[in-house]
Amino acid sequence: MLAHSAFNGTRLTISLNALALGGSPLVVGLMMSLFAFLPMVLGVASGRLVDRIGIRLPLLLSVAGVVVSIAVPAVLPGMASLYVAAAGVGTSFMLFHIAVQHAVGEGSAVHERKSNFGWLALAFSTSNFVGPMVSGVAIDAFGHRATFMLLTGFALTALLLLLPRRGRFTHTPDAPARGGTRSAFELLREPELRRVFLVTGLLGSAWDLFVFAIPIYGTAIGLSASTIGFILSAFAAATFIIRMALPWLSRGVREWTMITSTMAVACLAYALFPLVTTVPLLASIAFLLGLGLGATQPSVMSLLYAKAPEGRAGEAVGVRAVVLNASHTVLPLAFGGVGAALGMMPVFWSMAGLLAAGGVLSNRRRLATRGP
Repeated sequence: MLAHSAFNGTRLTISLNALALGGSPLVVGLMMSLFAFLPMVLGVASGRLVDRIGIRLPLLLSVAGVVVSIAVPAVLPGMASLYVAAAGVGTSFMLFHIAVQHAVGEGSAVHERKSNFGWLALAFSTSNFVGPMVSGVAIDAFGHRATFMLLTGFALTALLLLLPRRGRFTHTPDAPARGGTRSAFELLREPELRRVFLVTGLLGSAWDLFVFAIPIYGTAIGLSASTIGFILSAFAAATFIIRMALPWLSRGVREWTMITSTMAVACLAYALFPLVTTVPLLASIAFLLGLGLGATQPSVMSLLYAKAPEGRAGEAVGVRAVVLNASHTVLPLAFGGVGAALGMMPVFWSMAGLLAAGGVLSNRRRLATRGP
């Protein structure tokens, strides 16, 4: 929660700092793409590393990387340091995310895995709320530089909590690579994994667009940093609420049914966003979007671990990270360019169209796996 709060708060703070320094939506899109470019390139290798040596070293190094990266614009404010922080925080947190998810998947019995991923998702929902809210208030009260210092403290506290407990995590530094030189494309030959990766990319794009677009849209219609943080936190609060209900929902709702429902809710939310400018309505739509997108992570991760080959679960999580970060790299640039030229309405409605198409595809899978 601490590391993820630092990550989320940094994304918002970098966006608003860049806009305050005169950056265009395209510049903000480029920075958001840097959060994902190196993770896209290094995701599979990172997953294989976690499979081979265990969780301990990747976890510690990744949190230390988050600390150092956020500290850069705090110590050396300016546009150039924002680019450095975006690349460093994104890459470090990618490794952290793979290690944490692998820890949950590896340490869970099969019948408890979906529930445990639900608890992890609930923790991330808490930090989705805390990071933007704290950052927005801190920016208005103290400025961007002090906010980066505050977020550095969040990540440093996470590292200090991990260090004395590092012995609890698996660590096999001399373990040989398993299975020789295997291509990650082998994982794509498994139809169910392929579908999971496709859904991951689409839902990740929907989530990432919200974080990227709301600061730009909010600034354009004259909202303050704390108000933008409030709207982002309304989304996070909804993900928290829906994930609190997931243990009950998961007993009666199958994975593909949950994913199809999510696509429908997110499509509706994106269709409505550009039609409103008042804070209560924007927060309400953000809350609706959070209810949809917040429900899917346990279902996706449960499907992923159920279908991943033996000894390659970390690699499968790495491929998922590559898919997520590919969308995070390409879409902010594309949508930033469109937003700079045409405004945010085409951006929101394009995502609504993609989600509608994804909903049709996932509904076919839902019908194909429906029990008698």
